Amino acid sequence: METSLVRRRLTETIERAKRVAADRRTRNDEAAREYGEFLEQVAVPLVRQLAGALRASGYPFGVFTPGGAVRLMSEKAAEDYIELSLDTEGDEPLVTAHISRARGRRILDAERPLATGAIRDLTEEQVLEFLLRELEPFVER
Repeated sequence: METSLVRRRLTETIERAKRVAADRRTRNDEAAREYGEFLEQVAVPLVRQLAGALRASGYPFGVFTPGGAVRLMSEKAAEDYIELSLDTEGDEPLVTAHISRARGRRILDAERPLATGAIRDLTEEQVLEFLLRELEPFVER
């Protein structure tokens, strides 16, 4: 194969990779801004309401806001929690939930997307439905 052809194709690959990386950074920056607004206006207030309702029903849960996330955590077992955070590792940034439950000595971990689509389109109702569905195993005992 001609050296000039190899060099040209390598140069094209490098330029394409740089364009894709720049696009991804731009997309992730926009998603981080939207996610910050989502946390402040939707997720944190809703999770606090839910924690209050859980506590009133006899399920002591607290709310924690570690850097860039919100966590609804059982006060009886630190391994029992649902945490919402921004995932920028995939093709499209999305809000994901990390769910951790202790079952005896085992810890069951799962990660699920909160919803598909733009972060700015997430509604309180969608977040509440998701959290209630994921809370079922925590409150069934």
